[in-house]
Amino acid sequence: MFERFTEKAINVVFESQRLAKATECSEVMPEHLLWGLVNEAKGVSLKLFRMYGLTQETIQPEIQKYIIKTSKIVDNIPFSHAYKEILKHTVDLASKSGNNNILFEHLFLSVITDKNSNISTILEHFNFDTYNARDILTKLVQKKIRRLEHPEAEEDIEKSSFESIYEGEALSEVLDRAVSKLSAQGYEIMGTEQIIASILESSDSELVKTVNQYGLNSASFEQKLAEQQSRQSEYADKKIIFTPNAFLMMNSALQTAKELGSSVITPEHIILSILHTKKGLAYDIIKSLNINEEKLSEDILKPIEKQMPETLTIMKLAKEEARRIGRNIVGTEMFLLGIIGEGTSVAFEALNDLEITMKDARQVVENLVGYGNEYFDKEIIFTNRAKRVLERAWLSAKKSNKQKIEAVDLLLAILDEPTSLAMKVLDQLGVDSVEIRHGINNDR
Repeated sequence: MFERFTEKAINVVFESQRLAKATECSEVMPEHLLWGLVNEAKGVSLKLFRMYGLTQETIQPEIQKYIIKTSKIVDNIPFSHAYKEILKHTVDLASKSGNNNILFEHLFLSVITDKNSNISTILEHFNFDTYNARDILTKLVQKKIRRLEHPEAEEDIEKSSFESIYEGEALSEVLDRAVSKLSAQGYEIMGTEQIIASILESSDSELVKTVNQYGLNSASFEQKLAEQQSRQSEYADKKIIFTPNAFLMMNSALQTAKELGSSVITPEHIILSILHTKKGLAYDIIKSLNINEEKLSEDILKPIEKQMPETLTIMKLAKEEARRIGRNIVGTEMFLLGIIGEGTSVAFEALNDLEITMKDARQVVENLVGYGNEYFDKEIIFTNRAKRVLERAWLSAKKSNKQKIEAVDLLLAILDEPTSLAMKVLDQLGVDSVEIRHGINNDR
């Protein structure tokens, strides 16, 4: 039976057994289970108990009025018949609510509606509103409707400010040189070729040393560029400060920076975005040099990955979690699983203090999102909601003058999206944003 119980639910059962032994009882009784719920309550459940003055201290004398002591103490105290009936009812409740796993809240519901013990009398002593609590808990455990599409897949995303790409020392020199090239060549609109040519002039950078090994250097690039008859590859339907493909490249570089955990765009992000978007005159030249694009991308990423940025680790874990359930879409709920899986950050510690475990969080995510059948070789994409959370985390890191996006920036950005799937997961696990923010402040 207990293999379906979440860790928080199992802790309540263990606590009731401990209390039975501490009070010298021959059986674990329903009253011990109520006592265990009060002792182990977190989040919404804790608020419900406190609302009526139910605490570890206030409930103890009331419980002890109804328990029967024994002169013979055993190590493995059995469950009473009434206790077993509550456990059976709990399993039934979970099945009716559409949950494969049995939550703390299922136990809570079963206990407060039990009529075969003294629990109702104890609750009446505290004027506990069973009907109100039942409604709140039922909403928490009720299974959400499954959808073929990811629940966040169709949402719109707020447009981010593109001016932010100019900020930071990593790109200022590159863009200054690109502007000079633009003027010297008699152009008014910057393209991918000026940007890449400017990057390649930084001969002392590790990035340029890496791409030089593939035959991509300033001389070879300029030679191929001189052979081009026009800039047609740079234009679509309209003219802007950047050519449309340069604009696409820079937007891609911005997204790449965020996913790699950086609060600034670097030349590495630009090269990676060129290889990803496969558009523009610069890409045409790279392609003509017969470069192994996949291997080059891997070599550019290696030094970045060695630095082990928290957010890069979280993004990788989020994608792995999506693939695990047959999805090629990463939503905010996968970010949450990534934070838990990373396991070392302040954000993780705040969740860990609230007893949010990977096992429990995964089970709730699976109930909300369901298993998909997307092919594993399909590109992993982010929902618009996930992109918005990542954008907010990026802006938070920049505001704090951090070079890297930290896990705590990502978690705080999630908390600012109260209707996101990540917050629904946390709600079902019995915690809210106030508790998490308090935990973050304590762990910093």
